[in-house]
Amino acid sequence: MQPIHEYGRHITRRHFFAQGSHALGWAALASLLGPDRLAVPAAASAAADKPNLAHFPGKAKHIIYLHMVGGPSQMDLYDYKPVMQEYYDKDLPESIRMGQRLTTMTSGQKRFPIAPSKYKFAQHGQCGMWVGELLPWTAKMVDDMCFVRSMHTEAINHEPAITYIQTGNMNTGRPCLGAWMSYGLGSLNEDLPAFVVLVAQPTNTEQVQAISARLWSSGYLPGEHAGVSFRSAGDPILYINNPPGVPAEVRRRTLDGLKTLNEINFQALHDPETQTRIAQYELAFRMQASVPDLTNLASEPESTFGLYGEQARKPGTFANTALLCRRLVERGVRFVQVYHNNWDTHSNVAGRLPDQCRDVDQACYGLIQDLKQRGMLDSTLVIWGGEFGRTIYSQGGLSKENYGRDHHPRCFTIWMAGGGVKGGTIHGETDDFSYNIVADPVHLRDFHATILHLLGFDHERFTVKYQGLDQRLTGVEPARVIKELLA
Repeated sequence: MQPIHEYGRHITRRHFFAQGSHALGWAALASLLGPDRLAVPAAASAAADKPNLAHFPGKAKHIIYLHMVGGPSQMDLYDYKPVMQEYYDKDLPESIRMGQRLTTMTSGQKRFPIAPSKYKFAQHGQCGMWVGELLPWTAKMVDDMCFVRSMHTEAINHEPAITYIQTGNMNTGRPCLGAWMSYGLGSLNEDLPAFVVLVAQPTNTEQVQAISARLWSSGYLPGEHAGVSFRSAGDPILYINNPPGVPAEVRRRTLDGLKTLNEINFQALHDPETQTRIAQYELAFRMQASVPDLTNLASEPESTFGLYGEQARKPGTFANTALLCRRLVERGVRFVQVYHNNWDTHSNVAGRLPDQCRDVDQACYGLIQDLKQRGMLDSTLVIWGGEFGRTIYSQGGLSKENYGRDHHPRCFTIWMAGGGVKGGTIHGETDDFSYNIVADPVHLRDFHATILHLLGFDHERFTVKYQGLDQRLTGVEPARVIKELLA
């Protein structure tokens, strides 16, 4: 089939009007040049025919992204600032703040009193990483981990900040990292989605943030690359099981009928999303057999629960979710996105942060060691972090035993393990106030460029034509691969 005919076969009224004048321009150009002369721009829907678009062999074949929703307090966990004990209740110097924009939650404060961390720190491993006392299990594996203490972003509030770190843009409607990976590398298991989302329930629910499906959207990529969310209670996926009295063969005949109707619809309208719908119905049918086996932990030995902790037996906990992460990548899922809420500690750090750390500490240790023991860590990139950091100054009341911290985009800490990153790496440095970066800054764009490199992509060439532009995860501003993090 000629290119222009193929293009016309897939275009829809929705796509036509979305393209606007560009679509009219294409029609005019086609009439002038003829069907044999017109090259077609790369369409996002072409990804279905290109299961692997990588530019070179990547070290990471899977990603497990553990997002701590709300912004963990870096100076209470990983960014040790002992000098701050001398500054207790003193105002943050203006020479440090340098007129930084504040959230509305602290902009009205008359003072910005320093709140040193109440938690003890110690150095661990051969790398000598300082880790707070709330993370004893994490402290055992610092030589397997790569710490970046100089992450920074422009976003100061949760919604744009989470959107930014997930999609590379503060505006909604863009594909997230998991969708890009699904689009670029395809699936390794036809019975499970390439991209799965799990929402873990925190023990403490004092101040949780909204988590919406837009965060795992495929944006302008084809719909099949959106994340599939598994529920923490009841059926993992709504309607995954047949209704009572409906045998599998009846469901099969029903789907065959729907497929026939959708194919008729596609022939009439040529909407690529119709084909996506057909594929999703078929995947859902296959998942009826694969998902129950995935979520049934009866086959796991007792040693597994000794590794992850007893909470791993309880559906919906972070430990249970971490174990499911291993089982998902073990079965070929490319990208597993986990959200753990309630890290937004505007107040009561002492009452909330210990609960948050207990939820994730042993479970993260168990996940890394489990992958390592199974020979899967080298090909699985594990990422842990939030959307921004917290302020050294206190929000609200301050005592040596308790305090709150506001949002802080200028510096925060993440860690990675496996998947081609260099274990035992400590990258980046902040000032004594954990307020400004003084060495080796890493912007979100650099973070994304590095992840794509580990997957086998040149971030500048990994693009999709949309609205007349070559769209990419790292956007149009400069970004670089942080080679110091690579093994």
